[in-house]
This record gives sequence, C-alpha cells and structure tokens, in this order.
Amino acid sequence: MRPKVKPIYSAMAFGLASACALVMAPVKSSGADGKIVIYMQMGGDPGIASVLARTTGAEAAAKALGIELHEQYASWDSKKMIDQLKEAIAAKPDGIEIMGHPGEDAMGPLVDQAEAEGIIVTSGNNPLPNLEKKYKDKGFGYAGADLYAGGYLTGQAMVESGKLKPGDKALVWDIFHQEGRSRSSQGVFDALEKTLGKGNVEKLDVTQDIDSDATKGIPVMTAYLAAHPDLKAIGTQHGQLTAILPKILKDAGKKPGDVVVGGIDLGPDVIAGIKAGYVVASFDQVLYLQGFDPVMQIWLTKKYLIPGLHQDTGVGLVTPANVDKIAPLIQQGVR
Repeated sequence: MRPKVKPIYSAMAFGLASACALVMAPVKSSGADGKIVIYMQMGGDPGIASVLARTTGAEAAAKALGIELHEQYASWDSKKMIDQLKEAIAAKPDGIEIMGHPGEDAMGPLVDQAEAEGIIVTSGNNPLPNLEKKYKDKGFGYAGADLYAGGYLTGQAMVESGKLKPGDKALVWDIFHQEGRSRSSQGVFDALEKTLGKGNVEKLDVTQDIDSDATKGIPVMTAYLAAHPDLKAIGTQHGQLTAILPKILKDAGKKPGDVVVGGIDLGPDVIAGIKAGYVVASFDQVLYLQGFDPVMQIWLTKKYLIPGLHQDTGVGLVTPANVDKIAPLIQQGVR
C-alpha cells in the first residue's frame, strides 16, 4: 500500500507543474490562427539567382515552424527597403527581418520604433552592426557573410586562379556608394591591389538603375572593355553583374581566360560562366541559410527569448574544381 502524499508536497508539485506549463506554453502571437507572423526582406526580385535560394530557405523554415511569412522584394532599391520596413511595422507582426543596404542612419529610427512596439527585428545579407549590438538581447542577429572577408577571398582567388601578376590591370565593378555594402567590393579591390600594385586596380561604381536591372550595365561594360584593351581582370560582389559578365566578354571577342572574372552567387548563368572558363571563382554566401536562419531566429526569440545569433554564412567559393558537385543543388534552388 503506497503512503499518502502530504498536502504540502502536493501543493509544491502542483506549483512546479504549473510553472513548467507556463514556460513551455506557446507564446501568444499576432496571427489570426495563433501563428507567429514574420515580414522578411528578400532583397531583389522573386526567382532571380541572387534571391531564389534565400526565398527557398525562408519558406522551408516557415513551413517547418508553422510561421505565417510575408515576403518583401525591393529590386535592391534602398528606398523601397525603407518603405517596406515602415509597412511591416504598421502590420504589427511578431518579427521583421531587414537588410542593411540603406544604412544604419536610415534604418535605425525605424528599428527603434519596431523594438519599442515589441516587434522582434533581425537582419540578413548586409549587416547593421551597431543596431545588432544595441538589440542583440532582444533577438537582433545577423545571417550573412562577412562582406569584407568575402570580397577579399574572391580577390585572392582571382589572383591565384587567373595567375595575375604585378602590373596587370584590373577593375572592380560594384557598389561603392552605399554604407556597409561597399565593404565587399573594397575587399575585392584590396586583395587585387596587394598583388597587382597601386594604380593598377580601378573602381567603377554601380548606379541604382544598374543595381536593379543589371542588363542596363551591358553598354557600360562594353564601352569600358573597348577603352581598356589591356584589362586582365574584373571583380565584383554583385550577383547579377557576375551573371552577365561572361556574355559581355564573349560578345566583346574575349576568350575564356583573357579577362579573369571573380564574382558572387550561384545562378545558372554564373555556373555556365564557371564551366566555360570565364569565371574563375564565385563567392558562396549560402543564400539558403540567409533565408532559413532569420526566420528561425525570430521563432527562437519569440518562444524561448534566445538572443540574436551572428551567423557567418560566407564559407567558401565555387570554382571549376567543385562546380559539378554543387550545380544540381543550385538547380533545386537550395544553393
């Protein structure tokens, strides 16, 4: 016969069970059906190479975690990203993922507003380090590459694979006018200049219209090639520019290897350029994780108060040596 449990212990057990139930209970969310609601900036346009894997990752996380996901596409327009953040705050979701392209001065006051209203904010693709530090304990993390390190790695690969030497002429065609974003292009520049020497690497800034529609850059680069017949290398950390460079070079009469290209992202045109020998290296920033991780970050913070995690997704390069293994995954939209 089991002994009777004394009332005091029964009360303690009940209290402990109640506390555990409160800890483990789902956090109240803003969705009509109780789902956590997240607004997420994707950057470019739906389906393009520099966005597709990010979208795939975000949607996979939302499905796995039962999240209501609202995707925002901006054609890489910083002003539109600011407007999208305003729209997201007005919707009063549980969380918002933003990109840092507009810079901290522009995004800071809006992030402050969102945080004051109890909205979890995190970031991806382009960092906002001061905001991340300020709101880290409230879930503000970062999922993306170290921009400067990624650019520098790309430049180093161009030197090594393209057998570039001191005195060779190179161009970095990229965004130099945006706060934060220019760190990646500066990384490419510094790596090339270290070997080629000062005065041998030139910068060509990308305007907003070319940033949004890379095909508008075709006549710009065609003219540059005609004016610089001794050019040996073109570096960029702009995915859509990387994608069009092989065709521009081919149309200009350049054979694979005449002008070494180092770029970023893994769309079909970039992969074709690597296989054809025009692109010697493309920085792999693992866009799938840039989609998956921010959604998971907000979910973890909402449910378990986990602080912001800084996750470096820029882990390597795609080159002629490994492109055949990775290409099938790219076709599936996950790399």
